[in-house]
Amino acid sequence: MLRLFKADLHIHTCLSPCTELNMSPKGILTAAKKRGIDILGICDHNSSENSLAIIKAAKKMHIHILPGLEVTTEEEVHVLALFDDIDNALKLQEHVYQNLPGKNDEETFGMQVIVNDKEEVLGFNDRLLIGATTIRLDEALRLIHAFEGLAIASHINREAFSIIGQLGFIPDDLELDALEISPSITIEEAKQKFPFNYPITCSSDAHYPDDIGKSYTSFLLQDGTVTEIKKALKNEDGRKLIH
Repeated sequence: MLRLFKADLHIHTCLSPCTELNMSPKGILTAAKKRGIDILGICDHNSSENSLAIIKAAKKMHIHILPGLEVTTEEEVHVLALFDDIDNALKLQEHVYQNLPGKNDEETFGMQVIVNDKEEVLGFNDRLLIGATTIRLDEALRLIHAFEGLAIASHINREAFSIIGQLGFIPDDLELDALEISPSITIEEAKQKFPFNYPITCSSDAHYPDDIGKSYTSFLLQDGTVTEIKKALKNEDGRKLIH
């Protein structure tokens, strides 16, 4: 049976250097539960190392967790990559790590904290996660789809690190599944400003617990999975994107 799901598909954890330590599994899930969010996309910068911790911590909370990454391409375009299978997220992460130059400077960018589902610190990632990979945008999309993922262009309403801000346009041959807008613009404004032939999703791009659920997308789905969301974005089998 189909039902309504509230999805915030763009959440950062304490692994992203631009967040705070309270973006831990407990902090994220408590905020999501408070705001009635059913599906969370965990998309740290160029990494999915904290996704499994969130998945394990969410088991008794009835919140669907989609492991993923926010990939920064060679063109400095941010793309959300979301998966049903943590193994596929980690396969993409492996490709990203192989093409991610530089090391993190904690004093400049912040700590990149790896945690488990019990809120324990397991270590620190020393890669330059905030940096750009050497993977072209078209190749990043190919990889995401090769691993059965969902590819969404991040925060297209922003000048920095968006496909519009970096390229000035969306190439016709790109295999994007959707475009994302952040809370600073309404869906009506976005449709007028960005009249592209792609579905538009709304997400919070949360870096702090209070931001989680400030913007979300409602879907009519059978279950809270990437497979179901793909159908909704294509308006298939009764699945729908509902703003």
